[in-house]
Amino acid sequence: MRLAIIGVVLLVAGAVAVATGTLPLAALGVLIDRVAPILLFVVAMTVVTELASGAGVFLWTARRLRHWGRGHSVLLWLFLALFATLSAIFLSLDTTAVLLTPVVVSVTRQAGLPPLPFALTTVWLANTASLLLPISNLTNLLAQHSLGGISPAGFAALMWGPSLAAILVPLVFIGIVFRRDLRKRYSRIPVGRIRPDQENGGGSTPAATDRVLLGGTALVLALLLPALVSGVPVWIPAVAAAVVLSVVFACRRPRVLKVSLVPWSLLLFASGLFLVMETTRQLGASVLVGQLAGQGQGFLDLVRLAGAGAAGSNLLSNLPAYLLAEPLAQTPQRMAALLIGANAGPLITPWASLATLLWHDRLVRMNVLITWRGYALFGLIAAPLTLLAAVAALAATGP
Repeated sequence: MRLAIIGVVLLVAGAVAVATGTLPLAALGVLIDRVAPILLFVVAMTVVTELASGAGVFLWTARRLRHWGRGHSVLLWLFLALFATLSAIFLSLDTTAVLLTPVVVSVTRQAGLPPLPFALTTVWLANTASLLLPISNLTNLLAQHSLGGISPAGFAALMWGPSLAAILVPLVFIGIVFRRDLRKRYSRIPVGRIRPDQENGGGSTPAATDRVLLGGTALVLALLLPALVSGVPVWIPAVAAAVVLSVVFACRRPRVLKVSLVPWSLLLFASGLFLVMETTRQLGASVLVGQLAGQGQGFLDLVRLAGAGAAGSNLLSNLPAYLLAEPLAQTPQRMAALLIGANAGPLITPWASLATLLWHDRLVRMNVLITWRGYALFGLIAAPLTLLAAVAALAATGP
């Protein structure tokens, strides 16, 4: 609700800017042409992932990962880290934060393990693993447009080095800090004997798994993921998958189909934010940011731009930070450096990315306590190390 209120305020401010001529109609038209397909994709993918969660895809996968961990918490941690990485890459960082966090907490609690290192891994990878593909992050979709509509394969070729570094550094950090917790053992229970109340962390028993719904949803996801990286405008397969899943759920579990599946708050917030940030760019805010971000293609220049993106993300949030600095990233390498700062840098403040706020909200609901002071202290160490490693990987592997 709070996000929706902020979105309405931003929309009103944007409307005032248009009415007064601060944001010209021509610029507004260009903005709409650019962001409308992106927002449609975000809405469609949110519906897809919410329905996939309702079908039990995430819990079914985590249930087996717990079994494959064979009683070793470090193995379970690595499996869940891989799950979070793939989720962030193919389903976006916000999806990972919203839908995977409760599953991770439930699985670790059922195993009798402390949830904190697993939950922290989830949110950090939700952010840092969102560098590889355009669909991984809203900033990536914007960058893809700025790079002339580069193909998903071309985008991945540019970002694979930084993405790998941004995944490994946080994992090494968590592995060192929480090494005692990750040495623990947990009891092994065959998958077929894990009771629903165990999966739910001792809470209320969920509805029985509908195997037809689970299998159908998994099939749709299996067809959707390659379609999203095929080069076809991503909103097309996303909308098609949302429609197909809605039909399947209408037949099997119609009560799940609600208007609340559409992320209205996020849609209002993003729309208003785009309007306001475009207005600030028209007023020359990017010129001021340029004094911090600098120019050039050298390693230190790229570090400077990535640092500016990270600083802006932790002060304002990653999307406005990216939008302000986007005009300064005129080459593929500089764009990659900016994305490193905007995607892998938001590890310090709670508002640095929407995914972090959503993650914390899920933890509060599940009575998992983590102080923002402790989170920031970890981030102050991990974020600079991650940025330096990712920029070094960019310099080593980039064009």
